[in-house]
Amino acid sequence: MLPVIAPLLATVAAQVGAPLIERVLAGRIGAENAGLVSGVVSSIATHAGVKPEALPDLQRDAPDKLEAAVAAAEREAPELIALYAAELESKTTLLLAEMREPRWTWAWRPLGMYGIGALWFWNVIVLHVLNAIFKIALPQMPLGELFNLTALFLGLYMGGHTVKDAVGKVASRFGRPA
Repeated sequence: MLPVIAPLLATVAAQVGAPLIERVLAGRIGAENAGLVSGVVSSIATHAGVKPEALPDLQRDAPDKLEAAVAAAEREAPELIALYAAELESKTTLLLAEMREPRWTWAWRPLGMYGIGALWFWNVIVLHVLNAIFKIALPQMPLGELFNLTALFLGLYMGGHTVKDAVGKVASRFGRPA
């Protein structure tokens, strides 16, 4: 939805005279960062009193309200950009600190991702191609075990929140508390 909303809001920002908002939404500040753009869009939506998805409708139905929201978000833009810069600085500091540590302390994450990706690729594609070409029956790793291995890695890598959220969503579909 952001690729549709951002250019529309950038045009409104240029009309209202909100240069920081216009630069962020046009990708000239924080280019390739959806986080900063979504923060600006959320700020505009909050000031307009609507959800971000409703901003195009607001442009059509009440352009004055949208312009006022963009102008209000422009006043907050320096703070958003400062937060974005601080986030980038902390990420860079963390990456540099990790690179100074012994390789084994951080290498398990990319190795784990590539390893699990390779297992899925082998299990879902390569194994069946080899079986078809050579007319053999190489056994497939049970998909349940592969899913459990993936969930375990995600739990370790992301602090358990990914697995907890997924289990919570599945449990709520069946009417059970997680």
